[in-house]
Amino acid sequence: MLSAFRNAFKIPDLRGKILFTLGIIAIYRLGSNFPVPGVDYKGVHDFLSNASKQSNGAFTLINLFSGGALTQFAIFALGIMPYITSSIIMQLLGVVIPRLEQLQKEGEQGRKKIQQYTRYVTVGLAILQSAGIVTLAHNGGLLQGFDIFPGLNPERFALALLTLTAGTALIMWLGELITQRGIGNGMSVIIFSAIVARLPSEGANIYRVNHAPVFVLVLLLGLGIIVAVIYVEQAQRRIPVQYAKRMVGRRMYGGQSTYIPLKVNQAGVIPIIFASSLLYLPQLLASVIHKPWLTNVTDRFTRTGNHPVYILAYFVLIIAFAYFYNSIAFNPLDTAENMQKYGGFIPGIRPGRQTAKYLDHILTRITLPGSLFLASVAVLPFIALSAGGIQQFPFGGTAILITVGVGLETMKQIESQLLMRNYEGFLR
Repeated sequence: MLSAFRNAFKIPDLRGKILFTLGIIAIYRLGSNFPVPGVDYKGVHDFLSNASKQSNGAFTLINLFSGGALTQFAIFALGIMPYITSSIIMQLLGVVIPRLEQLQKEGEQGRKKIQQYTRYVTVGLAILQSAGIVTLAHNGGLLQGFDIFPGLNPERFALALLTLTAGTALIMWLGELITQRGIGNGMSVIIFSAIVARLPSEGANIYRVNHAPVFVLVLLLGLGIIVAVIYVEQAQRRIPVQYAKRMVGRRMYGGQSTYIPLKVNQAGVIPIIFASSLLYLPQLLASVIHKPWLTNVTDRFTRTGNHPVYILAYFVLIIAFAYFYNSIAFNPLDTAENMQKYGGFIPGIRPGRQTAKYLDHILTRITLPGSLFLASVAVLPFIALSAGGIQQFPFGGTAILITVGVGLETMKQIESQLLMRNYEGFLR
């Protein structure tokens, strides 16, 4: 692997892409440490230095994707979360809005148009989230009982909202620059850098609070989880496809064999995001309605995340959303029709509707182990909190899935560049 890294820097074009990506990451991490105007930065720092106090669990996912910038209320506090939400919304709307579905089938031009719509929706969501988070930060809802914005007035509120929205737009632009001129998918690389940036501090907290034996146990458990995630992320069911020979003019086409790769974890981390958002709704209602019974229920079952009912609900919702997303993202009927259109068929299966039923049956079967594994990894931090008293478990849930997935995809891109120039890659 060291020789592969050395070979990567021998190629001027590849070296420039890697250095450009690292430069963008450095800019992103720098912006994650500059506070929004009007924030009581010293007070926030003193509050967070007290290990006995924890931030509101409702914003754990946003804080994860922002690399801890949310709890410090930096200009990149929202992270890339509005863009992720916007992308999911556009993908779901593509199923129900004919115009978007048509754009998805128009190739590169349609993809650019959808990307432009996604940017607009991202800015709109960033404005809404900024307004909500600034209000909660001022009311003590972000850091329990602590006013991050002392003396907030309409002018400071507007400035904070503008700063956070501009920060999200800048992150979106930086991610697109990485995609165009760097290595890997820009948005994924930014999320990867945010998560990895938090690992040293979380490891240090585990060592300080739980001491060396628990720290070593967490490292060994984390290594096992990483190996398991790599195994599942790479796992796929290959459906063989045979194309019949056909004459077009005086030339023969077809006759070759290929396959349809159906991944075991087809949905990625999207079911976790959906489940987290749905379980946040009771806390949101409690903060709006202000009913004592509703506040007591949310405080007991959802706020800390270590209650068995919360863990079980989270587990079941992830499995349900995995099936829901796969049914939207992969359409067996369209796949079967496209295969039949170009003369393709699955050996032993009749083309058309029988092929669609077969693909749907296979997808349903492989989604079950994938969703069970996804749910198991997602609830690990809550189990560690409930059973071992480990406040921060860095090797579970969304963090490890994104880190491993982005790492594998980036390594594959670098390896393909090396193999094109007759260098040995990482995975050989």
